[in-house]
Amino acid sequence: GNIHLETPYQELDFSLTESNIARCPDAKKAQEMIDYIGQIKKQGDTVGGIVTCVIQNVPVGLGEPIFDKLHAQLGKAMLSINAVKGFEFGSGFEGATMTGSQHNDIFNTDGSTKTNFSGGIQGGISNGMDIYFKVAFKPVATVIQEQETIDKDGNIVTMMGKGRHDPCVVPRAIPIVEALSAMVLVDHMMLDKARKI
Repeated sequence: GNIHLETPYQELDFSLTESNIARCPDAKKAQEMIDYIGQIKKQGDTVGGIVTCVIQNVPVGLGEPIFDKLHAQLGKAMLSINAVKGFEFGSGFEGATMTGSQHNDIFNTDGSTKTNFSGGIQGGISNGMDIYFKVAFKPVATVIQEQETIDKDGNIVTMMGKGRHDPCVVPRAIPIVEALSAMVLVDHMMLDKARKI
């Protein structure tokens, strides 16, 4: 919905992610999300949301510059999840509002970068900085409200969803985002080892 956790991920305690049913590492925002989802459910409606994924301690050099760019593979995996309608990597759409001199990640002498607008991947290859991206989930299509549709003969009819349906899939999606991210990284680690044989 419209409830966003604005705190930079570097300031969050990820160990708190599993401390509430919204799977949000900020207790106050989590309660706002839980209350809002409850209101939406009472209305027989659904709501979408955004999952931010942060991958830390990734080795330098995973990925390829053309066909198997690491961020392209992460995007492909995330867009394969049911209900996903958007993927934003690194600075994402905000990067389009910046100049090149603002957006360039300047290197430190140790190989790290002063900023991380590239989201830990440059030229399709991991650079050792945190990889981060956002995944947007649409609201569940099945609502417990009357809506117009058409039947198999093309006639306009009214229908209403029945049964048990989640008012928001986002809390359930977090382990899926984590698992697919891990699978992409393992795949790239194995490809990296195969190239060295």
